[in-house]
Amino acid sequence: MRVYVGSDHAGFEYKQAIVEHLIAGGYAVVDVGTDSMDSVDYPDYAAKVARAVRDGEAELGVLVCGTGIGMAIAANKVHGVRAANVDNVEFARLARLHNNANVVAVPGRGFIDLSTAEAIVDTFLTTEFEGGRHESRVAKMDSIGI
Repeated sequence: MRVYVGSDHAGFEYKQAIVEHLIAGGYAVVDVGTDSMDSVDYPDYAAKVARAVRDGEAELGVLVCGTGIGMAIAANKVHGVRAANVDNVEFARLARLHNNANVVAVPGRGFIDLSTAEAIVDTFLTTEFEGGRHESRVAKMDSIGI
């Protein structure tokens, strides 16, 4: 599975660790940056990941910023992207299972520990969309703003 990963400066350290974790897990990872803890604008990196998911270059995307909130908001501006800001494993599972989320945004800056962030990403990447009664709801979400 090809996964695009991006962060801003606040998520840089967690992003680096998550990229290494995913590569060790056998994923094809494309790291779109940032490449340091120097201040950057998170929408730039959210857009890179979201557009890759929208365009089929990535099956799923992972974003990291201070809270994950800004990244999720920015990514959701790209039509066809369903980004979920997640801070626990169960929400990661449900975001995929019920909402067919295709991008997960996790917090850095110590809001959760790194092992929890990695568990969230693992769960997000391995959970399949349940379909069924959720399909029409996801279709309605995708039709908003067309």
